[in-house]
Amino acid sequence: MDDAIFAPLQAEGRAGELILRALRAEDAAQLHRLVNDWEVARMLARVPFPYPRALADDWIASTRAQVAAGTAWHLAIVRDGALVGCVGLTTAPDAPRHAEIGYWVGRRHWGQGIGPEAAGRLARWALANLDLDVLHASVLEENRRSAAVLARLGFVEDGTAEQDFTARNARLPVRRFRAGREAFSAPPPAPMTAAPPPPPEAAPGANLLLVAACALIDADGRVLLARRPEGKPMAGLWEFPGGKLAAGETPEDCLIRELREELGIEVSAACLAPFAFASHPLEGRHLLMPLYLCRRWTGTPEGVEGQALAWVRPPRLGDYAMPPADRPLVALLRDFL
Repeated sequence: MDDAIFAPLQAEGRAGELILRALRAEDAAQLHRLVNDWEVARMLARVPFPYPRALADDWIASTRAQVAAGTAWHLAIVRDGALVGCVGLTTAPDAPRHAEIGYWVGRRHWGQGIGPEAAGRLARWALANLDLDVLHASVLEENRRSAAVLARLGFVEDGTAEQDFTARNARLPVRRFRAGREAFSAPPPAPMTAAPPPPPEAAPGANLLLVAACALIDADGRVLLARRPEGKPMAGLWEFPGGKLAAGETPEDCLIRELREELGIEVSAACLAPFAFASHPLEGRHLLMPLYLCRRWTGTPEGVEGQALAWVRPPRLGDYAMPPADRPLVALLRDFL
């Protein structure tokens, strides 16, 4: 398995910083020492106690197969070269685009903020890079510390249930939590300079947000979608490339600039054909987004900002999760192409 897929989860490795990476066979001994602790195991649903040493080897081997299959992502939490715990995400087979997140930290490392940082980092990465919309988590009713961690991360309580706990050989009450993409989206950046005070009555269009988008269409009739990267609002959703109009820009000027900055391609205004527009309320403002079609450009589109790209045939455009403003344009584009 290529650990490169987890590169965005890793810090630069400075002293004291956490790294999340794929589990390795050589982690088994340290993993066994940390989790074979009653105070740790008793809070975990599927962990037996005592924890057999051979089970650590078997479980680590299984995690790599799960990543390859796209059903679970269990990662080592490492600090200063030493394993300190694990964090994981498992997809829900009966609920597409939902997954369960969980973590544990060795007792000697409690109280150092490791769990919240690791779980938050994995949650943001997963929502931006996997086909997920909702994350779930559960904690024992008595585990107030973990419940507080989830609340701090942006999870909201979603009822109660019962769950089997192997180490205790009992079925116990748990509190359920859930969080969507909005809980982990970065807030919009603050303006560089203070805005002047608004007039007593706002001018017409003062709350209008103008965004230009472009459907690039290749020689095979496929349309290019770009995935919003981690750190941006609505990270993980697919959209038509484009961006906000700068002061004094026309939509065509905006797209020429944005396509160069985002995809590394050159487009001329003559190759941008107005097609349709979206009108959508957005967080106290109103979004107006014209969509242009483009079939000719110079260069090969690449995700300059680290965003994933997908060339999609028109009938499959509806299979991709998109921001609300982009969705109405899909049917129009699909019928036209």
